[in-house]
Amino acid sequence: MPRFLYSSPRRWGDLDAQGHVNNAVYLDHLQDARVAFLHAGAPGLADMLRTGVLVVSHQVEYLAPVGYGPTPLVVQTWIDALGASRFTVGYEIFDGETLAARARTTLVPFDLEVGRVRRLNDVERAAFQAYLDPAEPLRPLPKVGVGEGAARYPLTVRWSDLDAFGHVNNVKFYDYVQEARVAIMTATLDWSAGVVWSLVRQDLDHLAPLDFRCEPYEVATSVVALGTRSFTLAAEIRDPASGTVYARARTVAVGPRPLDEAERRALGRFALPDATGVPAA
Repeated sequence: MPRFLYSSPRRWGDLDAQGHVNNAVYLDHLQDARVAFLHAGAPGLADMLRTGVLVVSHQVEYLAPVGYGPTPLVVQTWIDALGASRFTVGYEIFDGETLAARARTTLVPFDLEVGRVRRLNDVERAAFQAYLDPAEPLRPLPKVGVGEGAARYPLTVRWSDLDAFGHVNNVKFYDYVQEARVAIMTATLDWSAGVVWSLVRQDLDHLAPLDFRCEPYEVATSVVALGTRSFTLAAEIRDPASGTVYARARTVAVGPRPLDEAERRALGRFALPDATGVPAA
């Protein structure tokens, strides 16, 4: 089956403190490729961006760091799964010949006028069928809650975070989870001597639209597991007053050396009671 190819320009402002394209920015490249695919890669699908389409979940597997350069990244896009009222877009991001990331996004068509999910119509289904090419699935990450001992990070939504539908854009959720994660890592890990902790996987499930407001939301984050040189976090984006959960995420980070005992104990302060690999208090 054919794949839709999208050349995604790199931006200097996309680089993080380590000089690489930030992990959350990968979602911008995926979104731009997906929108271009709906506009040009499959005739009859562009109306979906006007009538409504919701992102249900993302899976991103980071395989190689990406730096700045004059040549664009190439995003190969296809339909990985097709159901009655949902579809999954598959991606591979290439930096030259290097496969930098693999990802999946599950979406549902949504009728904005009546406010509910709808089924794919015949035109949409035929267009997607032409690009249907199921690939090897990404290894699932267990879905767990954050627990009572989670670290809580205040989240302020910016007006510029909203998309064309008037809600926080799906890409911004990765920024929110990142801000909370960096706060925990700064408080618990030794960043000296050039130690860089890299993400290898990050999944996120969207549960409800997130709207702009002046009062802060929060990101609650817990440690799910500690390995020799890795750790897994669970996060929830939620309303601290009502308890409404808008998204849940799982993140796996790996370091260039084993976690030392001080770091393990510090991360353990935010661990779930049944977290694996966490030292006894």
